[in-house]
Amino acid sequence: MTHTGRHFLQIPGPTNVPDRVLKEIAQPTIDHRGPEFAELGLEVLEGLKGIFRTRGPVVVFPASGTGAAEAALVNTLSPGDRVLIFETGWFSHVAWRQVAERLGLNVEYVPGTWRRGASPEILEQRLKDDTARDLKAVVVVHNETSTGVVSRIADLRRAMNRSGHPALLIVDAISSLASVDLRHDEWEIDVTVCGSQKGLMVPPGISFNAISDKALAANAKSKLPKSYWNWDEMLKANTSGFFPYTPATNLLYGLREALRMLHEEGFENVLARHTRHGAATRAAVRAWGLDIVPEDPSEYSGSLTAVYTPEGHNADRLREVILEHFDMSLGTGLGKLAGRVFRIGHLGSFNDLMLAGTLSGVEMGLRLAGVPHKAGGVQAAMESLTAPAQTLQAAPAGR
Repeated sequence: MTHTGRHFLQIPGPTNVPDRVLKEIAQPTIDHRGPEFAELGLEVLEGLKGIFRTRGPVVVFPASGTGAAEAALVNTLSPGDRVLIFETGWFSHVAWRQVAERLGLNVEYVPGTWRRGASPEILEQRLKDDTARDLKAVVVVHNETSTGVVSRIADLRRAMNRSGHPALLIVDAISSLASVDLRHDEWEIDVTVCGSQKGLMVPPGISFNAISDKALAANAKSKLPKSYWNWDEMLKANTSGFFPYTPATNLLYGLREALRMLHEEGFENVLARHTRHGAATRAAVRAWGLDIVPEDPSEYSGSLTAVYTPEGHNADRLREVILEHFDMSLGTGLGKLAGRVFRIGHLGSFNDLMLAGTLSGVEMGLRLAGVPHKAGGVQAAMESLTAPAQTLQAAPAGR
C-alpha cells in the first residue's frame, strides 16, 4: 500500500524529532577539540542540570540508555555487592537485572505484577531486615516503558530515609525525563539514568548519568572494571567542555536545540502537557471499553499508555492493521505482555492534534481488525483536551 503524508511514529521511543532539532544535527561536523565545541559542550552540560533538577554534574555518554545503566553500576559498586532491583516490567529485567548479573553483582529481584510500581512498604521492610547493611544499592525504573506504570520515587526515598539505610538510590528515568515529574536533588537520587531518544526529542545515541555527592563518594571506592564508562575521565574533561574520547558531536547540536525548546515552552508546562495527554488517552481507552495496564491511578504515566486487547484478539495483529492502513506505528507488548498489549506513546514533541490523530487511527484500527470495542474514544479524548484547565505560565526549564 502506498502512503501519503507523514508517518505517525507513536511508539514510546524513539520519539518524533522536531524539525528544529533535525536542522541543528545537519550542521557541518566541527573539531571536537576546538573552542567552538567547548562552548557547545559547556552549554549542553549546564542546560542538562535544569532538566534533571540538579546542581550536580551530569555525565554524557555516546551510548544507548542501557550503556548509561551499566555506567551507573560500574562506577558505584564492586564485584559481589548486593543490589535490590524491583521487577516493574521488561526493562527492570533486561536493562538492569540482566546487566547487573553479568557484571558479577548479587541481585535480589523483588517480584512484581507489572501492573504496579515499586512498593515503598516492601522497600522499607527489606532495608530494615538488612541489619548488616550489606545492600549497596536500590534500583528502580521510574516510568516502566513496557507498562506505562510510574514508581513513586519520592515515596521510595522517604522509605529509605525512615529505615536509615545507607544504600544508593539508582533511578532509570529513560522514559520519564522531561515527561514525568522527576527531581534528582530533592528526591535524593544518587544516580539518574536517561537516554536522548524519548522526552528529550533527540535521536538515539547519547545517554546520561546525573550524579550525587554520595554517588561520587561511592565511585572512589568502587572496584568494578571500567574504562569507557569511567566517570573520573569524563568529569575531568567536562570542566572545560570537552570529552575524553570522540563525542556524538552532531547529536549534541540537536540536544542543545532540544534544551532550548524545553526552556521556551517552560518546563512545568512541558510536564503539564504530558499529564494532559496521558489523561486524554486514558479517557479514550475507557470509552472504548478496554483496560490499561496500570492499576493505581497515582502511578499513571504521562509518557505512554499500555492497552490490553480483549481475550482472543492479538495486539500485534491490531498493530499490523493500523500500520498497513494508516502508516502509524504503535509500541508492541514486551515480555509476558507480548501479543496482549499495544502501547501508545504520547511523549516528546507532541501536541493535541497529533494525539487526536493518533487516537483516531487506533479507533479505526480497532474497527478494521474486528476488536470488540465501543465507539466514542476519540470524542472522549477531545472532551478531556478541551476541558477548562489552569492557565499555564511560561517558566524557564529547571527550578
